[in-house]
Amino acid sequence: MSDDEREEKELDLSSPEVVTKYKGAAEIVNKALQLVLSECKPKAKIVDICEKGDSFIREQTGNMYKNVKKKIERGVAFPTCLSVNNTICHFSPLASDETVLEEGDMLKIDMGCHIDGFIAVVAHTHVLQQGPVTGRAADVIAAANTAAEVALRLVRPGKKNKDVTEAIQKVAAAYDCKIVEGVLSHQLKQFVIDGNKVVLSVSNPDTRVDDAEFEENEVYAVDIVTSTGDGKPKLLDEKQTTIYKRAVDKNYHLKMKASRFIFSEINQKFPIMPFTARALEEKRARLGLVECVNHDLLQPYPVLHEKPGDSVAHIKFTVLLMPNGSDRITSHPLQELQPTKSIDDPEIKAWLSLGTKTKKKGGGKKKKGKKGDKGEESAEPEPMDATANGSTSLE
Repeated sequence: MSDDEREEKELDLSSPEVVTKYKGAAEIVNKALQLVLSECKPKAKIVDICEKGDSFIREQTGNMYKNVKKKIERGVAFPTCLSVNNTICHFSPLASDETVLEEGDMLKIDMGCHIDGFIAVVAHTHVLQQGPVTGRAADVIAAANTAAEVALRLVRPGKKNKDVTEAIQKVAAAYDCKIVEGVLSHQLKQFVIDGNKVVLSVSNPDTRVDDAEFEENEVYAVDIVTSTGDGKPKLLDEKQTTIYKRAVDKNYHLKMKASRFIFSEINQKFPIMPFTARALEEKRARLGLVECVNHDLLQPYPVLHEKPGDSVAHIKFTVLLMPNGSDRITSHPLQELQPTKSIDDPEIKAWLSLGTKTKKKGGGKKKKGKKGDKGEESAEPEPMDATANGSTSLE
């Protein structure tokens, strides 16, 4: 076995230290989400709330692993985004932006944290109102949450990525909603937020991914976005894009001084993880980022929209495929929902009744659990109104 293979082998969930780091990152991002939600009030500025989320993650991760000899990278793995109503994702405005929240807004909060490159991401949907959420707003959130619950039970060793794609579309249809196209659920690895194994939200001729089977000791960011509209995201204004990720395999000699300055700052501060332009010197950033993007040095995360009047919900969670079953480590409880639709489909009900933990029998070899095989799996479905959360990587 080569050193590289040994290194790769040591850095998956078979190492207790790796599990600890994933769970540490998850605990911080769950608390950060709670903090961000508590700041969401009518007339609050979105940029201030996003900044508080990022600051909390930086502060909390900064308190960890302070006294170790080898420096451990840690901090924000995905900047806090707060996308409202028909805005689908990635809205994390610059400091000069004056956009505020209003009573009745449907908020999608999306964020990530990492410790030593082990990433936990979460996204959650909340309507800014007192009392239960009703009508189509409740339908679209229930669709995302139920799809997330089904995905949790199907992202398991032996299942295939296409099983999940088909199931989540069936769930959304039951609520008369659409799964938004272009959202990808990625495998997570150390310092890799968009690993090669991918679950497609909607299969169509334009977007294809390789067939893949889930395996023990893998980690996934399961990302579900639902819409009351047609589920086809639109880019309305490139100037709204503020989140970027360094494309590590690309090089180019930049012509403009501002671009070189910004690119040097990015390489120093954000060599691997996505970052927000807010964290850069704003005037120079505006100029410099354009040239960097034009020459593929940076991958932009555009702000995407549904049609005005459509409601969009987003749930993302991080799941560890442990030997004893699936361990969802990021989530937040939903508001009370009173959807107009309910799940009557027997196949969806069967998925939801699957346990997420695998029980070994009498210390013998673990058999593969079959769907609905209660002998092999403890029937531990999480309560349906509890916490499924999802993150979007619309690309």
